[in-house]
Amino acid sequence: MTTEKFLVRFRGVRGSYPVPGPSTIQVGGNTSCVEVWAGGHLIIVDAGTGIISLGRDLARQYAIDKKPVVATILFSHTHHDHTQGFPFFEPAYFGTSTLYMFGPKNFYEDVEEALTRAMLAPSFPIALDELKSLRIISNIDETGVIVLDQNKEPQIVNIYREKITASPQAVRISSMRSFYHPKGGVTLYRIEWAGKKMVYASDTEGYVGGDTRLIRFSEEADLLIHDAQYTTEEYLTGDIPKQGWGHSTPEMATAVAKAARVKRLVLFHHDPLHDDEMLSAIEREARLAFPNTVLAYEGLTIEL
Repeated sequence: MTTEKFLVRFRGVRGSYPVPGPSTIQVGGNTSCVEVWAGGHLIIVDAGTGIISLGRDLARQYAIDKKPVVATILFSHTHHDHTQGFPFFEPAYFGTSTLYMFGPKNFYEDVEEALTRAMLAPSFPIALDELKSLRIISNIDETGVIVLDQNKEPQIVNIYREKITASPQAVRISSMRSFYHPKGGVTLYRIEWAGKKMVYASDTEGYVGGDTRLIRFSEEADLLIHDAQYTTEEYLTGDIPKQGWGHSTPEMATAVAKAARVKRLVLFHHDPLHDDEMLSAIEREARLAFPNTVLAYEGLTIEL
């Protein structure tokens, strides 16, 4: 499955909880997971239930070529809809697999502690440290850039104290911390390779005048994946207004896309109550504000 192209494939596009059924067939009902191939490296952003199908594909490929699975997994945060698929990720059970896992430290808890707690009995029968794969788990923050170079383990380089010494073929992953997501905030990622860049900005909430830090972080990106969970009506009014819940509207997403001059916008992290028909209408409306907008759906593949 390795590729030298910069490919982005959506495995899970929902927020909150999975929603299988006839009303979500077109868009899909699995929670957040994006598969990225860049420079021959497999990068997985978030591990909602969408990671399960990716794991099955990787396991089938391993059965054919016996090439061990090596992946870098980035966690935006450790809410259930971004971690609940990992215990069912088949390569994690292979002794030949190597998983480099990065995520934010929340309050006083390392990302490894948070992932360990999610798999403790009686909630789950297999503990994180019982998995056969080799897992290297590290905290990441805005001071560190993850460098994926050929035939080397991922390195975290402090951008203020160290010089990045990597080959021109190296992949660079930067992060931005957003604290407007309950509780403990969320980490947004930018992946750069071969002169192209994509930004993953799920579970972020907009600001008046736009999120200026995110706009700078996303400036002239080839692809911006942006949270768009709520309609403006749901966000401002409705029976339970969603303002302050840590999610954006399509209007917030298109505002960032325009201000940052990105080439393509993908609306992501769909509300579980939004069916295929409603999401199609949201996409049409968003395109009026930013024409190069597409709705994330399971199986959507974009080459940068």
